[in-house]
Amino acid sequence: MAAITEKMQDALNGQITAEMYSTNLYLAMAAYFESLDLAGFAHWMRVQAKEEDFHVHKLFDYITERGGRVVIGAVEAPPVEWASPLEAFESTYEHEQEVSAMVSKLVEVAQAENDRATESYLRWFVDEQVEEEASVDRVVKMLRLGDGQPVAMLMLDREMSARPEPTPPTPAE
Repeated sequence: MAAITEKMQDALNGQITAEMYSTNLYLAMAAYFESLDLAGFAHWMRVQAKEEDFHVHKLFDYITERGGRVVIGAVEAPPVEWASPLEAFESTYEHEQEVSAMVSKLVEVAQAENDRATESYLRWFVDEQVEEEASVDRVVKMLRLGDGQPVAMLMLDREMSARPEPTPPTPAE
């Protein structure tokens, strides 16, 4: 199989930088939730940050396996404050939609470059984004339903603490 094209490599390197930003964003959100004594929400965001870090490593390994060179770009600092837990999760949902759009653009680049291997590889990320958006949307809906009521927040915080740690994707994924 031919080495990855420069255009595809550059696009994937850009995605690595975006995924690194996502990791930092979710760690910043975890710190925000810790400051509110919402350890379950903080746990949820820490798990999310770990998932984003898996994405970084998965892309890193793919570029290397295809004979390309990983180039790490500058990562912008994320926000550190939100008006409420609901606003933080609404921001998360918007961010995941942006990441989904980025993944779709990667697929378009792979198609334009006639890179069927990368197009196939990116299917995992497309599917992952469907899962990510659905997961965050569920939390947004629960927060809206709870309407900031203390009892609802405590119940949600307890539920959030039960989110399992991610398992790294297997090489076949």
